[in-house]
Amino acid sequence: MKKWKAPATVLLSLYIPPGRPVPDVVNLLRQEYSIAQNIKLKRTRDAVLSAIGAAIDRLNKIPKIDGNGLVLFCGENFDTEDFKCFMFSPPDKVPLFFYRTDKEFHVEFLEDMVEDTVVYGLIIVERDEATIGLLKGTRIEILEEIEGFVPGKHMMGGQSQRRIDRIIDEMYHNFLKEVGEKVNAYFMPFIQTGKMKGILLGGPGYAKEDFYKEDYVDYRIKNLILQPLIDVSDQGEVGLREMIMRAEDLLKNQQYVEVEKLLEELKYHLAKDDGLIIYGKEQIKKAMEMGAVEAIVIHEDSSDKELEKLAQDAENYGVKVFVVGDEVPEAEWVKKTFNGVVGKLRYRLY
Repeated sequence: MKKWKAPATVLLSLYIPPGRPVPDVVNLLRQEYSIAQNIKLKRTRDAVLSAIGAAIDRLNKIPKIDGNGLVLFCGENFDTEDFKCFMFSPPDKVPLFFYRTDKEFHVEFLEDMVEDTVVYGLIIVERDEATIGLLKGTRIEILEEIEGFVPGKHMMGGQSQRRIDRIIDEMYHNFLKEVGEKVNAYFMPFIQTGKMKGILLGGPGYAKEDFYKEDYVDYRIKNLILQPLIDVSDQGEVGLREMIMRAEDLLKNQQYVEVEKLLEELKYHLAKDDGLIIYGKEQIKKAMEMGAVEAIVIHEDSSDKELEKLAQDAENYGVKVFVVGDEVPEAEWVKKTFNGVVGKLRYRLY
């Protein structure tokens, strides 16, 4: 798909996130179909109409968009006059709604899914709560949040206290067993395909130690748990972010940690006003040509072709490029404060 090129903007790319109403997407495509009828060049007009029409036909056969969403590529190869239309659900959730007819298919969002072949497992566990997730590149994906009910110890005295303590211990054991079974179900497919590089295990108290010491998970999962276990105060996405940043030394070159460290450096230099921050597309481009840019952070905004071009140029100049979306808390800061792109300089320019 990446090699398929066209002399005109006739190749349709459509990304639909799960939950998007099919009629809304079809109505948009019908509007685009009406607009495309005004294209002057007949072959270009016919090719665009065929691509949009094929997409509409396929979507009309689908009641709803669930799972990971849908991706459609439709268009004519002008060299061979072959017409193809592909529709499929990708391996990860479609992160945004995207529609465009262009001279090439936009596969960059799929490349992000394919290139993140290495993942880290994430587990936060305490006596009656747990969060299971994955770290893929800069993306944190929550797989499941689990709540149980394990009461605290009672002080009744005598036989009654020992009996209640045994019941509470059994409830605690059963909860950890449930968490372990879910971890096995989620993580084993990644381990069997060799994609899971390591597992972070954390929590606020002793439950993480108990979970690690006992045989609650498959031995292959246990062998990938990184040491030391990590003290984390929260559950959910907040807790996962905290655990990842506390595990900086364990992860080292993992992309999420790298981009978070860079964003902290940018804030530091911005506060010092030391001239090592650069923003503005033209200013960054000129600085790159001088070899002065060390790294840039670009907000994931598929509608801005200039940012796409800037990212490509930056890689050619040997600049580290980090593309961030909603998975990184400071992404909105990059978008609103710096119009989508900000960089760190190797040295001051003035």
